[in-house]
Amino acid sequence: MNNRRDFLIKSALGATGLALAPAWLQGAPAIIQSLSRPNSKINGVQIGCITYSYRSMADQSLEANIRYIRESGISAVEMMGEPVEYFAGMPQPTFNRMRVFQLGGKERRGETLTDAEKAELADIRKQSEAYAKVVSEWRSKADFKKFEQAAKMFKDAGISVYAFKPNAFGANNSDAEVAYGMKAAKILGASHVTLEHPSNDEQTLRLGKLGDANKMKVGYHGHEQQTFTFWDTALGQSDSNGLNFDTGHYVAAGHTDMMPLIEKWQDRIWSMHVKDRQTPANGKGNLPWGTGDTPIAEILQTMQKNKYKFPATIELEYQVPQGSDAVKEVQKCLEFCRKALV
Repeated sequence: MNNRRDFLIKSALGATGLALAPAWLQGAPAIIQSLSRPNSKINGVQIGCITYSYRSMADQSLEANIRYIRESGISAVEMMGEPVEYFAGMPQPTFNRMRVFQLGGKERRGETLTDAEKAELADIRKQSEAYAKVVSEWRSKADFKKFEQAAKMFKDAGISVYAFKPNAFGANNSDAEVAYGMKAAKILGASHVTLEHPSNDEQTLRLGKLGDANKMKVGYHGHEQQTFTFWDTALGQSDSNGLNFDTGHYVAAGHTDMMPLIEKWQDRIWSMHVKDRQTPANGKGNLPWGTGDTPIAEILQTMQKNKYKFPATIELEYQVPQGSDAVKEVQKCLEFCRKALV
């Protein structure tokens, strides 16, 4: 049996020309995939991804997400909250949460909602408020042994969790819920939690203090409202507060001082999202990597040259082409990073 196994492995390597290639790349035989762990730390730069990138995949279970990460060749991750929390027993909503993001995003962009969409959004928000109370009650009694089990699943797959993003850090979440989210993050092995910047100084002060108390860093994510001074107040409130910087949104906002910002705050950037967006003059599009205006290669090379420690997080937001899927597209993004960092 051992000889047969060795023969199969050697035959697969020879037949596919993968002897020098990572076993987890697209097209690698399953027998080879099972023998290797992913490694997306490239010449000193940790490339990760946020599991939001896999939102288009049919199966959103924790087990499926771990499989997607591994098959993408990713060895470090910013984990969205739901797959882990559902695994831990959190009640699932009975309404379509994706519609909240779709309609809410349309509203934020200033697009006109139809009367039917306005009514739908109002109804979903009402259901969401009721659901939040159910979740809060569950979190107050959550069994953290399930998070320990989840942490082992990541470890066994060769994946480290550097950030955790549950929906537990809003102004309407209690201090107990915030502490719950930070404890769960710590169990998973994360160095920080992430959330959308609340644009509320009292809230960033509160979260910073809770981060201090729970020994957990807090990374604030920004969209097109990001500016060079966007995080100044939060960073001055607590050493726990830091950046979950988004390079693509910064370009789409029309700013040209990204590299100075990264250099200034490199020791307070807990993690950084990478995507390829266009400038306002070019339409702000979210495009396949290498076709937009975000200087991704320059950013990664600067991280490598200066030995910055924060991870660069792949966030897949461009339209997945027909015939492909999110895993294949994350693989392409990772390969772009490899070529930039050789």
